[in-house]
Amino acid sequence: MKSAFNKYLYVGFTAAGIYQAFRGEFSEGAISLGVALAFDPFNPNQTWKERPLWQKAALLIHLGLCAAFFGYEIGFADRG
Repeated sequence: MKSAFNKYLYVGFTAAGIYQAFRGEFSEGAISLGVALAFDPFNPNQTWKERPLWQKAALLIHLGLCAAFFGYEIGFADRG
């Protein structure tokens, strides 16, 4: 798969996840953010050890945000 196409899918799913979280649908936001991680926006042929620190940080922050949305939804699932 082309790397440029991956970038568009990554940005699209990330934007959808953040939009869904602003609407209060944190579980769907977490799903969209998790799917976005499958489309690596950087060079997919580069191993994790070869990546620059800023790329690692961006992906780990993205993963942390996905986990935070999921944890928030699990923690407040009974509020309804």
